[in-house]
Formats: sequence, C-alpha cells, structure tokens
Amino acid sequence: MNASIITGREGNEITDEQLIASVLAGDQAAFSGIVQRYGPYILAVILPIIQDQGEAEDVAQETLLQVYRSLAQYRHEGFKTWVARIAVNKAIDWKRKKARRRAEELIDYVGEIPERGEPIFEGPEESLLRKEKQRLVEKICRALPPIYRETLVAYYFQDKSYAEIARVQGTTVKTVESRLYRAKQLLKKQWQEGKL
Repeated sequence: MNASIITGREGNEITDEQLIASVLAGDQAAFSGIVQRYGPYILAVILPIIQDQGEAEDVAQETLLQVYRSLAQYRHEGFKTWVARIAVNKAIDWKRKKARRRAEELIDYVGEIPERGEPIFEGPEESLLRKEKQRLVEKICRALPPIYRETLVAYYFQDKSYAEIARVQGTTVKTVESRLYRAKQLLKKQWQEGKL
C-alpha cells in the first residue's frame, strides 16, 4: 500500500522523518500528515486480526494515539514497520481483552445458573440471550479436562441431578459436587491466565 504524498508550501514532498521532526518540535498539526499517510495502512494491518470494520477503526484510533505518544522513542529504523508493529500489538491486545471479558461474563453466567427447581422468569429476549450464553459456555467447556467438562455439561445443560451424574460416572454425589466446583475454578484460572 503506497503512503499518501504530503507536500510542503513549495510543493516538495514531505518525508516521514520531516513530519516526525515537526511533531517532536511541537507542531501538533504535523501529526495530521502522519494520520493521512498511515491511517489507511494501519486499518489494513488491523482489519485481518480484528475482522470487524467498526472495532478495527477503534483500534486504529488507539494505534494512532500510541504512535503519537511514542514518537520520541522512534529510532529511525523504518517508520512503516514501526507503525505496523504498534498496530499489530494493539490488535492482539484488543482481542485478548475481548476474549477475557467474554470468558468472565460466561464464567459469571455459569455461577448464576439457577439450581433445579428455582423458577426462571424471562421474556423472549432474555431466553434468547440465555441460550446464546449456554452455547458459548459449552464451547468454552471444551477447554476443560473431560471429567470436569462432562460433569459441568451434565448438570447445567442436560439437567441431570447430582445423583444421576454420580450413577453415570460411577462415583458419589459428594464427588460430583467437588467436580462442579473444580470445573468452575479451572474455568476462572484459565481465564485469568488468558487461555480462554
């Protein structure tokens, strides 16, 4: 992707180095030249990672802000590569944060699932949201060791009682309770370590 041509008063093309020097000398308006030249490139770097136009645009804005704040640390070893590295790091950080938020919400959701016999009062929207969260929780549960995954899925999504699970797994009710507790703890641990 070609950088935009930015010219000075005499019509000469202004280089990246000149733009950077102007910004560092206190000419904040010169940064608009960097934005004009590299904004589309930054978005092109971020979009394949984020895969959502609106969210990629937000991350591109964060990247440009980081470029502005970090210009004094730039070591004049390829500005385009330096900008791309910041963009990729911002996009990866954004994906991790989003995955952690989603995992945290789902882990909280597992803890909020009512015990059998508790009434659930919900409208169509709440029902749809609950089903979507269940689908996502089941997807995340695949990261658990099989015995914990099977126990969690059997209890929360197959509506089996502790006694039924214990009978199928050839264990005690107390062990089933322990496995459910441990499954939730493993989900939380994996989320905290950024594995979900």
